Amino acid sequence: MNTNRARVLLQPGYVLHRRAFRDSSLLVELFTPQYGRVGLIARAARQSSSRLQGVVQPFRSLLVSWSGNGELPTLSAAEAEGGAWWLTGQVLMGGFYVNELLVRLLHRFDPHPNLYAVYHNTVQALAEIGRHRSDEEDSETGTALRSSKLECALRIFEKHLLEEIGYGLVLEHDAEQGQPIEAQQMYVYHPMRGPVRLDAGRAELIPNRLTIRGQSLLDLACGRLEDRVSLRETKRLMRAVLAEQLGERPLISRRLFAAQQEVP
Repeated sequence: MNTNRARVLLQPGYVLHRRAFRDSSLLVELFTPQYGRVGLIARAARQSSSRLQGVVQPFRSLLVSWSGNGELPTLSAAEAEGGAWWLTGQVLMGGFYVNELLVRLLHRFDPHPNLYAVYHNTVQALAEIGRHRSDEEDSETGTALRSSKLECALRIFEKHLLEEIGYGLVLEHDAEQGQPIEAQQMYVYHPMRGPVRLDAGRAELIPNRLTIRGQSLLDLACGRLEDRVSLRETKRLMRAVLAEQLGERPLISRRLFAAQQEVP
């Protein structure tokens, strides 16, 4: 998409990341449906008198205006659109992880309106997971349930993200024979090809194989990850597939999860 856009008014968007820029400004990474990922300079936004200070925050649906040409236009206005999604604790770390994936894997000014809708729904789902905390949910069982829901939401988002950037997973048929995936069968997943049925006689011939149940592949395909084995196996699968796209530079959000002994 042509980046030479003199003026954009009231574009929906979410802040993915913000950091200090020069003396009192911010460099803001924004995700929008029409323009994709956009880098903006919010001039003087760190001054206490700036109206942008409390508005330009992650996980808040915004209407944003900017002007200027080139890769880093100037943010001219931002206002909240509806309420903010307040994320805390483990769920907040999950939100940071989703945001970092978008910053790392999306090109600037490359629109993904479908992915924007998925992102909006994911943030809403994360907020719901964190909101429901009854006395029972504060127990060990409740914590485990929230963790499972969080991991499910992250896996589904990752699946949609890979589809949007052209690396969608093969989940419903064997990459070698084209046969439908069988729930009770084991498969070896090749990140750049897809699943290949694992025959007992071939198991020892595949070093460092990424094995996964057919049931786990089918659960991920339909977005229903309700048992621990499917969650565990699809987490391992996604880490391997995403590693092909992310390269060697580690994700900062994974370090934060690791500090809490919870890695997405």
